[in-house]
Amino acid sequence: MNLPEKIDPVQLARLGSLAIKARVIVEGALSGLHRASVHGSSVEFAEHKEYTPGDELRHVDWKAYGKLDRYYVKQFEQESQLTVYLVLDASASMRFAGGGLAKIEYGGLALAALAYLTIQQQDKVGLVACGDRAVETLVPPRARSTHLHDLLSVLDSIMTKGGIGDESAGDALQRIAELSRRRRSLVILASDLFDGEGETLKAAARLRAQRHDVSILHILDPHELTFPYDGLTQFESLENEHKMLVNPAAIKADYLARMEAFLAKCKTSCTQAGIDYHQVATDRALERTLLDLMITRSRLGPARRAS
Repeated sequence: MNLPEKIDPVQLARLGSLAIKARVIVEGALSGLHRASVHGSSVEFAEHKEYTPGDELRHVDWKAYGKLDRYYVKQFEQESQLTVYLVLDASASMRFAGGGLAKIEYGGLALAALAYLTIQQQDKVGLVACGDRAVETLVPPRARSTHLHDLLSVLDSIMTKGGIGDESAGDALQRIAELSRRRRSLVILASDLFDGEGETLKAAARLRAQRHDVSILHILDPHELTFPYDGLTQFESLENEHKMLVNPAAIKADYLARMEAFLAKCKTSCTQAGIDYHQVATDRALERTLLDLMITRSRLGPARRAS
């Protein structure tokens, strides 16, 4: 499949089934990985190096060859199977869509691509939905190809029906900690991190302290980052009945200062805890988001395995 350099997330959302969208994102990211020449060290999900004489042919990834027209060898073929937990924040604030896709939809698409890629690598992947009691669920991690269909079906339902509650993702992360006491896992959370007490970041830090690997896709709408409103405007809370009629020009500077402080706090908290942190706007190409995560994991991989 010939893919454009960047796929607009809104156009991607119209492609059809979630499985098709996930595959398109993955193929775009792997194409970018090939162009970026990220070879040699571990890339979680895409643990490959370019083939060199002497490598065992039985470790050649023929699917990668079919897509990229180059030979790549799977590394760590003999290592234990990776277990990945994908966590989607389905709270009401994730339903906001000002300058792109709704945050819950963008996060769901990113996690769908990660699920597709994980199954392709024959690792185990599970799904946890949180933030909205109506859709809270756990899909246990498995590696079978048929499992991907089931997981994506649940994820699609969450993306469609979720976005009503106001619970923190912290409890879901704690549940993963309890389920994974005997086995280190990779946990990837897609969330806007809008919980007043910061419980989500605290729970993520506890997971990391227990030697689980944690990545956060901090998903924000472009309008949340730039506050592009003009004229008398009524703002309505998505998580309660609160409404506010204001002149945006009068509060813009204070809002942006508070947002900058919030983002700095999130990034600092993750850095101090050893959490892989990615701030992502919903108008950003999803294959670029996935590629950045893969490249970062390639640089962190050896150190993380030794920690």
